[in-house]
Amino acid sequence: MAEPSSQLMQKWTENKLFKMSFAVTGIMSTLLIYGVLQEKIMRVPYGPNKEFFKYSLFLVFCNRITTSAVSAGVLLGRKKVLDPVAPIYKYCVVSVSNILTTTCQYEALKYVSFPVQTLAKCAKMIPVMIWGTLIMQKKYTGRDYLFAFLVTLGCSIFILFPAAGDISPYNRGRESTVWGVSLMVGYLGCDGFTSTFQDKLFNGYDMDIHNQIFYTTLCSCMLSFTGLILQGNLPTAIDFVSRHNDCFVDIAILSTVATISQFFISYTIRNFGALAFATIMTTRQV
Repeated sequence: MAEPSSQLMQKWTENKLFKMSFAVTGIMSTLLIYGVLQEKIMRVPYGPNKEFFKYSLFLVFCNRITTSAVSAGVLLGRKKVLDPVAPIYKYCVVSVSNILTTTCQYEALKYVSFPVQTLAKCAKMIPVMIWGTLIMQKKYTGRDYLFAFLVTLGCSIFILFPAAGDISPYNRGRESTVWGVSLMVGYLGCDGFTSTFQDKLFNGYDMDIHNQIFYTTLCSCMLSFTGLILQGNLPTAIDFVSRHNDCFVDIAILSTVATISQFFISYTIRNFGALAFATIMTTRQV
C-alpha cells in the first residue's frame, strides 16, 4: 500500500508544480506586454501634433468591458448559469477597489516611469499581509514583516532618488513628487485589498473563476462608464482614438492582454491565495 500512496503523493506534487508554473508563466508574460503597452499609451505622444492620451478611466472601461464579455462567453459556452454566487455588493467591493488600483497605476505613469513603478510594486507583499490579517485573520511572523519592510525600504529609496533619464512628459522636474508617490501608495493599498478580498470570496463561496471575473468586471464597466460621463471625458477620449488609429490598436491589444492576465491572476488567487500572487508579482520585478 505504501507504493501507491507514494505515487499518488508524487503525482499531486507534480500537478501542483505544473499549476504554479502555468500561473507564473502566464502572469509574467501577459503583464510584461501589458506594462509596455500601458507606458506607451500614457507616455508616448500620438500624431504629428505630439498629443498625449490622458484618459485613464477610458482605458479601465475598455479593459473591463472586454474582460466581462469574454468571461460571459466562457460561462455561456460551458453552459453555466450567470447567476451570482455571492451577494452583488461583494463583487462591487472588489470592482471599486480594482478600478482605484488601475486608475492610480495609470495616473502614476504621468509622474513616474514604468521602471520606477515596476520596482515600487516590489512592496506588494506588505499591503497583502496587512489586509490578510485584517480581513482573513491570517497570522504572519516577525521575519515575514521584516523581509517585506526591507523590500519596501529599498523601493522607497529608488523612488526618492530616481535616475536622471526617468523624466515624465507631464512633469519636467524630478519624479519624486508627493503626488506621484501618493498615487503609488494608493495603488499598492487598493491592489492588496483587491487580491485579498478575492481570496476571501473564493474561500467563502464555491465560486467559479469566470463567475467572479464576470460580475466584478461588469460592475467595473458600469462604474468606469459613469465616471467618464460625469467627468465629460467620454466624447473627448473617443475623439482622440478616432483621430489616432495607432492609439486605437494599442488600446485594443492592451484590453486583450488585460483580459488574459485577469484570468491568470484569478486562477492564481483561486488555487494559491493572495500572498502567493503577491510573491509572484514581487519576483516578477527581477
